[in-house]
Amino acid sequence: MSSKREMPLANAVFWTARKGNATLLRLLLNSGRTDADCRDSLGTTALMVASYCNHMDCVRELILQGAGINIQREDGATPLSIASQYGHNTVVETLLNRRCNINIRLQDGATSLFLAAQGGHLKVVQQLLSAGAKIDLPRQDLTTPLWIATQMGHIDIVKLLLQHGASSDSPRQDGSTPLFKAAYKGFTEVVQELLTFSPSLGVLKNGMTALHAAVLGGSARTVTLLVESGADPSLRNTEKELPADLTRDNRLIRCLQSRQQSGES
Repeated sequence: MSSKREMPLANAVFWTARKGNATLLRLLLNSGRTDADCRDSLGTTALMVASYCNHMDCVRELILQGAGINIQREDGATPLSIASQYGHNTVVETLLNRRCNINIRLQDGATSLFLAAQGGHLKVVQQLLSAGAKIDLPRQDLTTPLWIATQMGHIDIVKLLLQHGASSDSPRQDGSTPLFKAAYKGFTEVVQELLTFSPSLGVLKNGMTALHAAVLGGSARTVTLLVESGADPSLRNTEKELPADLTRDNRLIRCLQSRQQSGES
């Protein structure tokens, strides 16, 4: 319908899905004058609207009326990806019970699991993993669900993904790893969790180490944690800079020097 003017009844279907009026929605669909899969100019369906608005009665009615659960919008979104992005776990459960395609990807490569991890929706992440979502499917820029959860500081989701076998060391296209990003942002709990899975402490594809990132981020706790876990303050980045060269913070410098001296003794 992207090239045609929407019919008034189709507009009414969208309105009822948005407002959560399942009784009127049923009447409209039973009239036989509109389709459960009518779409707007971007390919959005009424089921996508109901999933976004978390109107469960409308979601159920549309599915009973034959609405397609795997239809993709112009940007690749599905009812599942929309519900996952906004943490609507009851909608997610309903769609999963209908055997929707759990690993459909948006145009940028993001999966429903990625969107749930990004939004910090732990319950939805649990549901998707239990239903068999592929854990390390990345976006086009190679950002994995673990990487994005790390960037957002969602420690419970980071723990869950790692427990389910997510790769702790998969770099994004720019060469940064989950540990690098967590170190830069000073998410000490996330750093500590990642370190239990032995990620690289050496020079990464982006030319830096996680310790360089921690120093740039300015978190003394994170620098201390990395140093105590074996990060080497004498490792230079591709610009030949030591971690200590990247700061004037005396706390960080003392921490780095202390580790270097203890390594030399």
